[in-house]
Amino acid sequence: MSEYPEVLGVYSLQIDAEIGTGGTAVSHDNVTYWYARQLSEKEFEVQPLNAHHVPSGVRSSLQELDFLKQYTPEPKYYKLHTVPALKTLARKIKMGEQAFADGNLDDAEQQFIKALMIDDKNIDANYGLGEVYSKKKEFEKLKKVLNTLLGLDEAFSYEHRQKFNRFGISLRKNGHYDESIRYYKKSLEIVESDENVYFNLARVFFEKGLNDQCITNLEQALSINPDFVEAQKFLKYCKKQKQL
Repeated sequence: MSEYPEVLGVYSLQIDAEIGTGGTAVSHDNVTYWYARQLSEKEFEVQPLNAHHVPSGVRSSLQELDFLKQYTPEPKYYKLHTVPALKTLARKIKMGEQAFADGNLDDAEQQFIKALMIDDKNIDANYGLGEVYSKKKEFEKLKKVLNTLLGLDEAFSYEHRQKFNRFGISLRKNGHYDESIRYYKKSLEIVESDENVYFNLARVFFEKGLNDQCITNLEQALSINPDFVEAQKFLKYCKKQKQL
């Protein structure tokens, strides 16, 4: 299989439920729609669709037999509703990213907000909006976006690594040190063995003037990857500064 999950489309899940009690009970079919991906040969993942027909919310993994028994493919629903909605969402995110790259922060903010109106938990849109607020130094708005990202474990996954790194750098470069520390520590709760996160965390502590914490995180990075040249040089410099 590919390194990334394979999108299977929209599937429905039907649950029989009873409304009322005793003789007045009426059987009712409750149908919900889910976005499905295949993670590996035997493992599948489903995520609920929101009111705008796009996947949003908690993802759940299932083994092959459970997935095939419980979920029914809905290709027509996928084609008529979800595909157009996902294209609209992707277009707004792309426009936001282009506006940000061009330095048009207000336009970028508008496009990312429009994307979040379709899916308020969209990781790309939240990262984009967070970068806007970081650069504009709008602290309260930035804090809200950061809190959203901290609640989305998927935002720290390998799939979003590029945006994860860029946002962390943006927080540090724009002086949001405490927020940057929260961000990197959340990442380490999910993946403890990432030397790059420890290195970036060390840089934040260094800029805050906390040399001891900086050294601790550099040593942690090197315990994971002893050949990390940048960490070796940085640690040597910090120890020399400490002796002055």
